[in-house]
Formats: sequence, C-alpha cells, structure tokens
Amino acid sequence: MAGPIKLDFSEKYDDKHAQKYLRKHQANLGRRLSHWRDEQLARKALTLAGEPGLVLDLPCGAGRFWPLLAEKPNRVIIGADNSESMIKTAMQAQAADVVKRVQPLHTSAFDIALPDNAVDSIFCMRLLHHIGEAEHRRAILREFERVTRDSVIISLWVDGNFKAWKRKKAEAKRGQEGYQNRFVLPAATVEKEFEAAGFRIQEQLDFIPLYAMWRVYVLRKR
Repeated sequence: MAGPIKLDFSEKYDDKHAQKYLRKHQANLGRRLSHWRDEQLARKALTLAGEPGLVLDLPCGAGRFWPLLAEKPNRVIIGADNSESMIKTAMQAQAADVVKRVQPLHTSAFDIALPDNAVDSIFCMRLLHHIGEAEHRRAILREFERVTRDSVIISLWVDGNFKAWKRKKAEAKRGQEGYQNRFVLPAATVEKEFEAAGFRIQEQLDFIPLYAMWRVYVLRKR
C-alpha cells in the first residue's frame, strides 16, 4: 500500500519559517494591500457560500485568515495544517478572542483526519498553486469532496492574464532549473478537475482581472 503523499516544500515549515511567514504579509505596503485584497475576496466568497458555520481552514498557516473567519458570530473554525510549527505559531500569535474559536488540527490535505461530511465549508487559500502534479491535485480535491458537506473556497494561480504571460516569458528565458514549487495552471484544466472531483463552480473571483494570476473559486458539492 502506498504511503501518504509528501511534497518537498512542506518540510520547510519549522518554527523559524513559521515566524517569518507570520510577518510576511505585513512586511511592506505592497504586501499589506495584497492581504487587504485577499480578505476582500475571502469575505465575498464566504458570503457566496452562505456564511458557513463550521469551516475547515486548510492550510491555516500562521492563522492569517482566522480574524476574518471569526467575524461571523458563532462560526467554529478548525485551523488545520501539515506543519505543527505553523499551528503553534498561529495559536500564540492571533488574538485570544479569535483563538478560543479555533480547534487546531495537525493533518495533511491529502489525508484529512476528519470523517465524511464533517464541515460546512473548506477554506483553502494559497495551497493549490504549489501542486504541480495533476494526480496530487486530484487526491486533494477528492479529500475535500469527502470532508465538506457543501462548499469549498479555494485559491490558485491561473493563466489568461498579464502576470501569467510575463512569468511564462521569464521561465522560457532562464529555463527550468532545480525544484519548482509554484505553478500557473490553465483555468480550463483546473475547472475540469473540480468537475471531475464532484464539484460545480458557483463563482470565480479574480484578484485583479486580466492582470493578476490569483483567482478564488467558490465550489459547491454536487
């Protein structure tokens, strides 16, 4: 029997890296504006998903979206990550009134330690652009379809915009050297993968339409 799927980049999230990640999105004006736009899209996606009451935040990282998820009164948040250091950092760094609403869970997106139909929604920001292999994406999406009762909110990089075109040009010039852990996916490809996993696409929200690679999808379980 095959062992659990492990990705090379997932091993780097130790205590030191978790602290760095915590500070990353407040490092300068550009990152703060980017975080503000991420939050804007996330709020809209949660509204479109019907303001779910029990949300699995996976990967939760250093708890960047916990204050936003906690804005809805009585929402229960399961803060899950493959890195124990990330969870520990999040529990220490986020405000006490937010943390008390969070149930921490050390688990992998490939094999979520929750039963079928366990949550109303899975909130998955900034994971799928690290997953270059179609079979790995399928494994994650199958787990998401199993664990959610209703919806998935998921972000990734897609093609068909200026930044993706610019990145492709730069990669062609320098060639693929060493391990790559960020991928731009054709929107048509990933949308077919969503459908094949048992979801319908309710909405897509672009970070900056026709310019930025980031897109948030709101998926509903069929």
